[in-house]
Amino acid sequence: MSRTLQTPLNLSIRHLLAAYRERRLRPTTLVDQIRTRIAEHGADNIWIHVLSDAELAPYLARLSETDPETLPLYGIPFAIKDNIDLAGVPTTAALPELAWTPERSATVVERLIAAGALPIGKTNLDQLATGLVGTRSPYGAVPNAFDPSYIAGGSSSGSAAAVAHGLVSFALGTDTAGSGRVPAALNNLFGIKPTRGLVSTRGVLPACRTLDCVSLFTLDVADADVLMPIAVGFDPEDPFSRPAPLPTRFAGEAVDAPFRFGVPAQLEWFGDTASASLFETTAARLSALGGEAVAIDFTPFVEAARLLYDGPWVAERYAAIEDWIRTRPETLHPVTRAIIEPAAEARAVDAFKAQYRLAEIKRTADAYWADLTCILTPTIATPYRIAEVEADPIRLNSNLGYYTNYMNLLDLAAVALPAGMRPDGLPFGVTLFGPAFSDAVLARLSERLHLDPSQSEWPTQGATGHPVSPASTPEPGCPAEDPKETAPEMMPLVVCGAHLSGLALNHQLIERGGRLLSATKTASCYRLYALPGGPPERPGLIRAPTDGVAIEVEVWALPQTTVGSFLAGIPAPLGLGSVELADGRWEKGFICEGFASEGARDISALGGWRAYLRSCGR
Repeated sequence: MSRTLQTPLNLSIRHLLAAYRERRLRPTTLVDQIRTRIAEHGADNIWIHVLSDAELAPYLARLSETDPETLPLYGIPFAIKDNIDLAGVPTTAALPELAWTPERSATVVERLIAAGALPIGKTNLDQLATGLVGTRSPYGAVPNAFDPSYIAGGSSSGSAAAVAHGLVSFALGTDTAGSGRVPAALNNLFGIKPTRGLVSTRGVLPACRTLDCVSLFTLDVADADVLMPIAVGFDPEDPFSRPAPLPTRFAGEAVDAPFRFGVPAQLEWFGDTASASLFETTAARLSALGGEAVAIDFTPFVEAARLLYDGPWVAERYAAIEDWIRTRPETLHPVTRAIIEPAAEARAVDAFKAQYRLAEIKRTADAYWADLTCILTPTIATPYRIAEVEADPIRLNSNLGYYTNYMNLLDLAAVALPAGMRPDGLPFGVTLFGPAFSDAVLARLSERLHLDPSQSEWPTQGATGHPVSPASTPEPGCPAEDPKETAPEMMPLVVCGAHLSGLALNHQLIERGGRLLSATKTASCYRLYALPGGPPERPGLIRAPTDGVAIEVEVWALPQTTVGSFLAGIPAPLGLGSVELADGRWEKGFICEGFASEGARDISALGGWRAYLRSCGR
């Protein structure tokens, strides 16, 4: 039976933020529109729990009392995979008998909500995040956003479908074996699998605790650029959290040509010629962007992938639910139980042998990074129908993980991105991956590949039909700017305070098409002051040749056509001047008049604005 659906909303983060800040949209209005869209997709099994009016009320009340200019994610709707805690809402992990209601949200959820994001609900998944198919759930299989006879992929099936259908701006998933990348490929989305430990997993039901990652589904890299600096952060409450090296931010330095990227010499397609052809085209496009393709032996990655389910790491899944599976195994999905239950017999000696072999494989794989910027692979070789997966659940699931299962075992970062449409109308996706903390490099390369102007068709957002545009924030109902137009000249701009990535005024740069070039420091000849007033609080950077220190800053590139409107909103005593950087360059940036230090707090010893905010408990 056909359904009549409303035109999907344009929920890109830049579009919504502009609408809020120009007072063209209110969060309550957006929620009403989203509820209508969710009802239209009620048969798609996307949600396990949609927040009620009463549950949403505290979040909406906070936004109603807050200036949209002060929160980088003001009113941005998002979905949460239902193995990640949201305070006051049951977490089921698609095992309803195991459900609990947490008093506190997961760390990453707390960070996003503090930045203004609006939780819409908890999404369906392969039970206990065990599977790449999206069909192993008592809440029903989640269909593909382009063809409901095909799988949406898993285990983060509901999160991907919610973004692809335009029900939320972004969604949280988890990714242990590919759960945040396979659904991205199948639904025309970006799947961000950060370096393991960059995003806290406190408040996430473990699958394999030593390997688990929280992932993001986004419509494009621009949205991920806004989200990742907020989501990333060392968490002392998570024993597997890792601090990011300062220069390694998600929106980091651009990758200059030429660069070298690996392509597997042994590509497995499981008989799918359509995917093979699209991959060949994508590799050629990456080469045309300045890359040199290098054939690599893919054997180490394939062997590492086999270790995940054929080796002792399945015992980690058993450890996560040991008491439950011993006492109530009949409550598990039959396929989930068949995978996890035998791990009760795992031997410690086999675990150590597997770790030794993994260390050998990793040493071999790590050698590639001396010569390569990244490796390009398909995200999946071929899509499957729901009926095919239900008839052959283990083998086809294994096929889906051929290019994903090794990633966390080998401590890699990855970005899955759309790479065209197949003749059957389904999306095709590729993955760029690199060593730990290469997240910024992967983001920039994936953006260049996704927005390559040589494409015959411009990419769209999920299944919404809205075009992806690198810097447009069109009025509702107006066409987006043509992203293939010649890019404007860019002006480097040094920022040191609330305009830093993820902070309250960063949106003013992003909305004007700004891009982060680098995180660096000034020369050792500046003082930094916390100026009175706000919100938002602002720093004052004052040159002090005799007793100065180096201050952490970011260098952004802003289109020259938008610089004027940006500077018009900068209040005295701040102004535009020249800032000396640690490498000796001078760039335009924010400076402060010297008289402003009187009555201001000298925070130079902290070395930067972020450190100051942390010292204040923010």
